[in-house]
Amino acid sequence: MDFRSSDTVVGPRSADLLPASATTAVKVVIVGGFGVGKTTLVGSVSEIRPLTTEETMTQAGAGVDDIAGVERKTSTTVAMDFGRISLSDELVLYVFGTPGQERFWFLWNGLFEGALGAVVLVDTRRLEVSFDVIGRLEDRGVPFVVALNTFPESPAYPTEELRTALDLPPEVPIVACDARTRESGRDVLMTLMRYLYRLSAPPAG
Repeated sequence: MDFRSSDTVVGPRSADLLPASATTAVKVVIVGGFGVGKTTLVGSVSEIRPLTTEETMTQAGAGVDDIAGVERKTSTTVAMDFGRISLSDELVLYVFGTPGQERFWFLWNGLFEGALGAVVLVDTRRLEVSFDVIGRLEDRGVPFVVALNTFPESPAYPTEELRTALDLPPEVPIVACDARTRESGRDVLMTLMRYLYRLSAPPAG
């Protein structure tokens, strides 16, 4: 299957865009609630210096942004994060991280253009911040996998309990990850690519 996104860069190759050996480029998006680790995940998997748009949080967000459970967070993504990872000599992923705060969700429209799938990053300490995110993806018809970011104090739940709590169909993969490590983040992206491949495969028989 050709996984190329509709907005693959055309023109002279750049070391920061598409390696010379690559034949397929795929755009994927990392989404999730505020403070679940999206910027960390993009930064840890990227083989180039990631582009981030983090700004210091100010009193302007007081009463607007829900920081319950992440009170020590001092910065936030206001536009997007961007990184690149080669999953093989031929396959490259462009990874875009979305803003987590609802007041910036209007930017999602542009970030999802040409994307083949998404990773929903979930903090099991604050499952409720994922409900609207998952609902928006389902409304858009965007295929996604769920990655549970394992913070040190994260409670552990059986997978089926989480599936029920998040109201996920049985076919949507749920995987644990540590957004700080490249290997773990790469495994999450590989899970997404395998899931997209299964969805694209013709029905048996």
